[in-house]
Amino acid sequence: MNTYDVIVVGAGNGGLVAATEVAKAGYHTLLLEKHNLPGGCATSFVRGRFEFEPSLHELCSESSSTELDGVSGIFRDLGVDVPLVYEDTLFRAIVKGEDGYDVTLKAGREPFLDSMEEAVPGCRESVKAFLDLITPIDEAQIDMNKNGLNPIRLFQDHADFLRVAAHSADEVMNALGVPEKAQHLLNTYWGYLGVPTDELNALHYLSMIVCYIDGHPSMPRYRSHELSLALVKKFQEYGGEVRYNSEVTRFLFNGKHECIGVVAGGKVLYAKKVISNVIPNNVFNRSDERHISARSRKLANARKIGMSVSTVYLGLDCTMEELGVNDYSVFVMSDKAPRKQYENRQNFGMYIVNCLNKVLPDCTPEGTSTLFFTVPFFPGDLPADLTAQDYKKYKNALAEKYIRDYEKVMGISIVPHIEEISVATPVTFARYLGTPDGTIYGYASEDWDNIIARTAMKDADYDTKNLYFCGGHYIRGDGYPSGYITGHMAATDVIQALKEGK
Repeated sequence: MNTYDVIVVGAGNGGLVAATEVAKAGYHTLLLEKHNLPGGCATSFVRGRFEFEPSLHELCSESSSTELDGVSGIFRDLGVDVPLVYEDTLFRAIVKGEDGYDVTLKAGREPFLDSMEEAVPGCRESVKAFLDLITPIDEAQIDMNKNGLNPIRLFQDHADFLRVAAHSADEVMNALGVPEKAQHLLNTYWGYLGVPTDELNALHYLSMIVCYIDGHPSMPRYRSHELSLALVKKFQEYGGEVRYNSEVTRFLFNGKHECIGVVAGGKVLYAKKVISNVIPNNVFNRSDERHISARSRKLANARKIGMSVSTVYLGLDCTMEELGVNDYSVFVMSDKAPRKQYENRQNFGMYIVNCLNKVLPDCTPEGTSTLFFTVPFFPGDLPADLTAQDYKKYKNALAEKYIRDYEKVMGISIVPHIEEISVATPVTFARYLGTPDGTIYGYASEDWDNIIARTAMKDADYDTKNLYFCGGHYIRGDGYPSGYITGHMAATDVIQALKEGK
């Protein structure tokens, strides 16, 4: 059968949740995936006797309010049981140089404030005031979820929400009198959203960091691939059909400019609704432009492509204790300020090193461990004259550069213990994900294109009839939790439209 109620394009995080939720509601649903495995970045790969995560650091699985969508709640509602393991430390932040610091921050509101106060005496109250702004933010979001977006009511009842939403994270911290060093420590997570905090919307950053602080970083007990497989299994239990090795090459429309299906694997497939986990740029390139509004095309072209990464995966022939590693997540920075880290990103501005064995001791064979390096890359960071012949040399040099720097910073020896190594760059992610410049973050969350503007303009910006979007390029920006939440949002809109016969 080639006719469905809903077709979901892409089995990434958002697509998996959207497909499962629609199928659970009783609609005939087809999930299409161009690879032979589900999950997108939420999968794993094997080199020798080691299994590596392509991208996952950790999830913030709990929302800042029980009345708002969170990953754990979405999974519970879908009947997906994925054991999570929680880490009691947020990260260790190391800034190199004479004026640098080496600080470890704990998870949990009070332990976090205690560790901040220890690092910056006298900062506790101002940091607490910053974190407490999540309460008016949550109250406003709950109001909008129940009653819709009403500017007058927001001005009357949620003034603090509007004040936060109108400013960058740095501006809000300055207004609250947060000391400079405390700001730098609070801002360590800026790379998780791909925008330095002097530009990053305060509401967006607060919404993320509070979830990590209060809910603790969490990881799937049996890796992110198990999470993806669990969603597919539940999707099929609800009657959904999944087709792998089925890349969508064309989006189809009728004479009314309504999306009516896709072409995948040379087959024409029809649906009442189509949900795309594929970035709009690629969707529009696979559509007859006569059916895509000028507004949508201009918006896609105007948006700045977000961050990608280069990653180095190491399988080591010794334990983390033997190596001299004691931390799960370490941020290494050349300067205290996020803007300087961003500007100096190609010369150790900021990179992250994770050791999953700290959280999951048995994630590697006995007597071994892994390290996972993540280096932010932005469009244009790859050498413009890099040839295919020189690509392998470039990757190896990049890996050695950061491994040697980490050895120096930590005072340990890594190279003699490397048993397996794999290196990925934005080229790798572009090939695997099919995104422009290999972005894993969709569109950058800029001043004019932040989460508030995207939410307010959702219906105007996404105006192609019967075509819905989810994933890192959608209104919440990227990150594993955002992927799952936007999948839920898309499914909710589709189910409501189908029930109303729209």
